[in-house]
Amino acid sequence: MKLGPLSAGLIGALAVFAGPDRMPIGEQPVMVGKAKADDSAKESQTEGGHASSMPMARDPSAAVAEEYEAARRKGTREAFELFIARHRDDPLAERARGELKRLSR
Repeated sequence: MKLGPLSAGLIGALAVFAGPDRMPIGEQPVMVGKAKADDSAKESQTEGGHASSMPMARDPSAAVAEEYEAARRKGTREAFELFIARHRDDPLAERARGELKRLSR
């Protein structure tokens, strides 16, 4: 059976994508090498021999203060009402209530 140029091209493409079944002695597939490189980078970044899987938690009061500042910059009734609804027990909620009273005048 004679192969046409399209069939030969498809077979060649399949051979390239399939990759070699065996690697030469001493070589590793690219992904294995990358995985080992990632592991060595993790080992150098560990604290006390354990890798940290999550970043340090952010200070909640700083996040609340940023939200208050965003509401203050917006300066709308809706922004302050949303801040109060989300942080009703925070001391900054009192300031937001004061801003709401000032806006309603």
